[in-house]
Amino acid sequence: MALTKTIEIDGIPTTFKASAAVPRIYRIKFGRDIYKDLRQLEQAVGENDENASNLDMFSLELFEGLAWVMAKHYDPSIPDSIDEWLEQYNTFSIYQILPEIIKLWGLNIQSDVESKKNFAKVSGK
Repeated sequence: MALTKTIEIDGIPTTFKASAAVPRIYRIKFGRDIYKDLRQLEQAVGENDENASNLDMFSLELFEGLAWVMAKHYDPSIPDSIDEWLEQYNTFSIYQILPEIIKLWGLNIQSDVESKKNFAKVSGK
């Protein structure tokens, strides 16, 4: 079951969707492992403090790609170009958005694990 979260970014409500398809979509689009990239982003952002973060341009591109995949997963009408999608915003703060995306992804993984546990109980496995 997919989970969604709407975040207001620069006055624009933007909905992100997390499901089992996201890692596959991300891997196909970018040729990268979403789990490794999320871990790298969490470490780079640190305690979500702009002054203490270790963000470089590559980390920002990872973040933008991740956000775009999860937004496009919810709304297929979003442009196929990340640049075109980002053009609608004046600001797109990693410090505002990344923690929310990480929470959403964590809830998705948690619900997936609980579903597997419940299936095992029902099926007797």
